[in-house]
Amino acid sequence: MAGEPANPSNPLTRREAMLQLLRLGGIAASAAGAGYWLSGRSVRPVPAPAEQARRDHRIADDDQWPKLTVVQNGEPRTLVRKALENLGGMSRFVGRQDVVVIKPNIAWDRTPEQAANTNPEAVAEVVRQCWQAGAKRVIVTDVSCNEPRRCFMRSGIQAAARTAGAEVVLPNPELFREVELGGVVLKTWPVFTPFLEADKIINMPIAKHHELTGATLGMKNWYGILGGERNRLHQQIHQSLVDLASFMLPTVTILDAYRILVRNGPTGGNLEDVAQKKTVLAGTDPVALDAWAAKAWWNLDPEHMPYLQMAASHGLGTTDFDTLPVRVTQLS
Repeated sequence: MAGEPANPSNPLTRREAMLQLLRLGGIAASAAGAGYWLSGRSVRPVPAPAEQARRDHRIADDDQWPKLTVVQNGEPRTLVRKALENLGGMSRFVGRQDVVVIKPNIAWDRTPEQAANTNPEAVAEVVRQCWQAGAKRVIVTDVSCNEPRRCFMRSGIQAAARTAGAEVVLPNPELFREVELGGVVLKTWPVFTPFLEADKIINMPIAKHHELTGATLGMKNWYGILGGERNRLHQQIHQSLVDLASFMLPTVTILDAYRILVRNGPTGGNLEDVAQKKTVLAGTDPVALDAWAAKAWWNLDPEHMPYLQMAASHGLGTTDFDTLPVRVTQLS
C-alpha cells in the first residue's frame, strides 16, 4: 500500500498499512491534477500508479442531533424532507460550493414498483435539498450491473434527477481510476471517478433481501462505485463490504424503504416479492442504520450478518442501534 511495493518476505502489518494510508491522504488531488496536465501533452505519459487515499466525507458529530432517524407513513419526498429535518437539515451536511455526489442503487433494469433500485422521487428530493443548501454541483451516478442506459431510464432515476437539476453521469469505462483501497480483499481496484472527486457523498441505498448477506442495505451499496469483475468479491463478501466501507465514508446515508424487496433479492422482478413500508431511515452511523433495517424487516441480528460485526470492530459504527439517540417520526 506504500508508494513502493512491499517486500513479500516482510509484509506490512495492518496497523502500518492503515497509518500509511492515512498519511497519503493528500496524494489523490495531486495525482488527479498531474493526470489532467499530462493528458494534454503530445508525448504519451507513463501510466500513473494507483492512488492511495481513503475518502472520508463525514461531518463532525453534534449532540443536539440524533445519529439515526426513522420516518414512516409518508410519500417518498415527504419522508426524505422530514428525515433530513430530524438530522439538522441538509445545510448541516452540504455547504456552499460543495460538489455533491448522490449514490442511489441504479443497478438493475427494473421499474420503481419492482423495488430493485432506489425510489426516483426520493432521489429527486435529495437533489433539491442539496441545491437549497447551496451546492455548487449535484451529480447522481452509479455503476450498474445490467446495461446502464436501460437501468438509469427504467428506474425513473435519470428523469427525476434531471428534472430536479442534477447532472446524471452514466458509468463511462474511460472514467475509472485504479485506486489502492487498502483492504484485506479489496486492494487495487478501478473506482468510478465522480466518487473520487466529490466534496460530499450521500449514500442512497434501497432496502432489499440478498441471498448471500441476508439483506443489502447501505454498506452493500458501495459495490456500485467499482468497476472490474465485482462478482469475484462475492467469494469473500463480508470482508469486501468492510473494506469498501472503510474506504468510502459518506456524509450521510439515506435508506429508501418506501418499497422493499423482501425476498428474491437483489434483482427481484416479481411484484409479489415487494412490500410497501413507506419508510426512510437516515443517519451518520452506517453500521447502526444497516443493523436497524436488517432487524426490522428480516429479523436478522448482527451475529447473522458478519460484515456488521466486522465493521463495528473497525470503528465504523455500532450494531447496538438502541444505544444511540434515535428520532422516530410517524407522519400520519
